[in-house]
Amino acid sequence: MAALGRQVSAWYHLIPLTWARMSRQTPQKKMTASSLCKLTTASTGGGLEEVPCVQDPACRTHLPQCLLEKQSAPVDGGPWEREEVITSLLDMGFSDVHVNELLTVQPGTHPQQVLDIVSELILLGVNPEPVCVALKKSPQLLKLPVMHMKKRSSYLRKLGLGEGKLRRVLHCCPEILTMRQRDIANTVRVLRDKCLFTVQQVTEILHRCPYVLREDPGELEYKFQYAYFRMGVKHADVVRTDFLQYSITKTRQRHTFLERLGRYQTPDKKGQTQVPNPLLRDILRVSEAEFLARTARSSAEEFEVFKKLLAREEEEEPENPMPGDKSTSEDEEDGDGAGEGEL
Repeated sequence: MAALGRQVSAWYHLIPLTWARMSRQTPQKKMTASSLCKLTTASTGGGLEEVPCVQDPACRTHLPQCLLEKQSAPVDGGPWEREEVITSLLDMGFSDVHVNELLTVQPGTHPQQVLDIVSELILLGVNPEPVCVALKKSPQLLKLPVMHMKKRSSYLRKLGLGEGKLRRVLHCCPEILTMRQRDIANTVRVLRDKCLFTVQQVTEILHRCPYVLREDPGELEYKFQYAYFRMGVKHADVVRTDFLQYSITKTRQRHTFLERLGRYQTPDKKGQTQVPNPLLRDILRVSEAEFLARTARSSAEEFEVFKKLLAREEEEEPENPMPGDKSTSEDEEDGDGAGEGEL
């Protein structure tokens, strides 16, 4: 019995040695970086895909960090955002052609910036077609800061240029959105304080004759004084006939030519003249040939000679105040309604 116990004990001590020997004889495969792979959640359906490990040696030494950085890389949402902008523009009433023009008229402009600028113009009452025309004519408008656009839109509404009236202004003078607000305010101040137009008349002038925004305020005031004192044109007729859109040179030449011919006379305070004056539209709105044939009834040669003589007279004469230059309010008391017939 004692001998059997010693034999079992010997077998027990032999077991670790046997396993150690077997482990040395069994070949073991080493895990290399090239055999590693990463399982990531696919972007569609949540399935799994096997992606080979990066072969960069730097990534092999910091494999977990490389995998985390690759997995947390931001996804570019540009195409999705562009699609949302296109959908919004189509909902505003723009055609596919217009949308493509808006997104390509100013290369490098972010689609959201285009949408913000267009939205402000739509809120001002401008239809899609005029918006496209204005932005194609002045693509730099798309570079305006959105906050500047919002402030300018608010200012234009205060001037009464909302609800569709801005269409003509943008077509003729798109820089109304980019020029300094102080310059616009100076023009409005001259029309209100110097020329004594009403608030409604100022709005109508800006709507019908947006080119006045480009003029020097002093020259604009002189043009009105010439119409009021030299030609006897009242405020309402200045607005209704778009008088301020014509150059002072053209106005002076044709008016003075008619005076020298005896076909125009400055009305008195009661708006009366000894000769019937032609309508303003027959003086300024027509071509030179039609003006000479129908209104002046003179030849082109005679008019050319007169223009040269008039230019020489203006060079020789010192600058004097406008004849009859006094406060327009005094004459207004005599009745602004006089002489307000069709001009």
